Amino acid sequence: MGLVEYTVTDAVARITLNRPPVNALNAELIADIGAAVEQAAAPDVRAVVITGSPHFAAGADITGFQASFDGDGDVDLAGDLASVVKSLEDLEKPTIAAINGFALGGGFELAMGADFRYLADDARVGQPEILLGIIPGAGGTQRLPRLVGYQRALKMCLTGRQIGAEEALTLGLADKVVSSDELSEAAMDDAVRFAAGPTAAYAAVKRSVARGLGVSLERGLEIEAAEFAGVFGTNDARIGVAAFLAKGKPDFTGQ
Repeated sequence: MGLVEYTVTDAVARITLNRPPVNALNAELIADIGAAVEQAAAPDVRAVVITGSPHFAAGADITGFQASFDGDGDVDLAGDLASVVKSLEDLEKPTIAAINGFALGGGFELAMGADFRYLADDARVGQPEILLGIIPGAGGTQRLPRLVGYQRALKMCLTGRQIGAEEALTLGLADKVVSSDELSEAAMDDAVRFAAGPTAAYAAVKRSVARGLGVSLERGLEIEAAEFAGVFGTNDARIGVAAFLAKGKPDFTGQ
């Protein structure tokens, strides 16, 4: 993973994109992100932070697009990124994208694969692909409407407009906005708290919400009931209930 730094501290995996100057997404970087996400699926990892500096990821490497037009490049760059974003989304533990600078195009699509997005106050996000005569190809037209609604997502994708951190917070694209100096600490502090929580229950919540989206209420309730039954048999459920009855603090094991 030459273009990604991967560390684990306090059961939190930190995935840091490192392709200066703007973390433009090429085939190698996408593959390295995918490898890091795969490592983060390990049971000893209980939360994930994905980030990059000074920019999260300013979009795809456009020079690769030109090579694809000429028949010499990777024509499935978007498909490869889409698979990585889905892998991030499917991790059965809480995930936070800590966004510095630009998260545009594929970079923003990657961030939308995380459960939460924390933005530096000077960050900017958007789907500017339309300005190149193309469209988002790694989930932008699908995840964005689920976050901000049909009309807002349509407008963002049709205009390519970038939005700042405060507007992103208002729209629900950002879960927290802090100064750039505080971003890393804010993301890691919350990730550590998640890592000390009931990991199996977090996974069940993620599955219930994802699988229940777009199905009937009746089917959604069936999904929830099955997940509840599964979690009720975990060691953490016993720990949580016992701690509540003893008026103490649960020491969850993640199992």
